[in-house]
Amino acid sequence: MKLYDSAISGNSYKCRLILYQLQIPYERIAVDILRGESRTPEFLRMNPNGRTPLLEYEPGRFLAESDAILWFLSEGSPLQPDGRLGRAEALQWMFFEQYSHEPNIATARFWIQHFELDEAKRKALIGKTRLGYAALGVMEQHLAREPFFVGGRYSIADIALYAYTHVAGEGGFDLAGYPAVTAWLDRVRAQPRHIPITHP
Repeated sequence: MKLYDSAISGNSYKCRLILYQLQIPYERIAVDILRGESRTPEFLRMNPNGRTPLLEYEPGRFLAESDAILWFLSEGSPLQPDGRLGRAEALQWMFFEQYSHEPNIATARFWIQHFELDEAKRKALIGKTRLGYAALGVMEQHLAREPFFVGGRYSIADIALYAYTHVAGEGGFDLAGYPAVTAWLDRVRAQPRHIPITHP
């Protein structure tokens, strides 16, 4: 099994984290997205969408999209919620992460950390910030009642949302007003075989 992986990507980090926590052996292949390495003809033959992470689960067989990879790797493990409703609730939060959370919190982080902001991006960042805080507000409401996102226990829904939430400060987000979210971040960090995003 091979993981084509960007060190700066929270989406790639999700996959490194679950592979490490489930103790699944794999080969990590670094892809420098800032240098366009995910847009080369060789990479595009593996993933025409030109993005990381990309999992080669069998020789010549590839799976893209971080949350699809989480779902695939968690099959049959305690990290996939039990029952039809539990699995649907996990997907609900994973879709929320990709639609409402990641496009705002991750994008703000990427722009601030890796680009010199021009006027257009500065204006766009205002909207990204507003929508990112709205997503954090949804999470805060849920986590004020529950320790984790599905079934009262740590799962792939938490991995999906943790990846960019725990580095939201790098995108200018202040989590001080979200005590339930910050307590949840501590619970995720306390999980067995947790690794930081900087772990090689």
